Amino acid sequence: MKLSHQNPMQLPNLRNVWLIALAVPLVGITACSTKDNPDEIRRQTAEATETMRRDTKAVVEGVKEGMHSDKAVDINTASREDLLSLPGMTERDADRIIAERPFKSAHELVARRVIPQSEYDKISDRVIAGH
Repeated sequence: MKLSHQNPMQLPNLRNVWLIALAVPLVGITACSTKDNPDEIRRQTAEATETMRRDTKAVVEGVKEGMHSDKAVDINTASREDLLSLPGMTERDADRIIAERPFKSAHELVARRVIPQSEYDKISDRVIAGH
């Protein structure tokens, strides 16, 4: 039996086995070191917590704004800031409403040409003219 007549197909296969045997642990070590790094996990947790805190704060502000928007604004007594909180209301419009007071009804905003009908349509369900 001669050893010099080895099958040439066996040598490349043996080389591939060694490469795979060395590569698998290396890949495993690299994956574990970045994926399971406690500092990285803490950083990602802190980042996720901050995002949730910011999103929760935005939701709370939206709910507060929604609760205030259900209340009608009396155009005869409202502050400039209250008038500016109405949809589409400009500073110029708010100043004109204040200057033209008092109003017998909210629709007088259009009748007296303080604001156009298109702007009134945006706020009509949110304004009243108290006496």
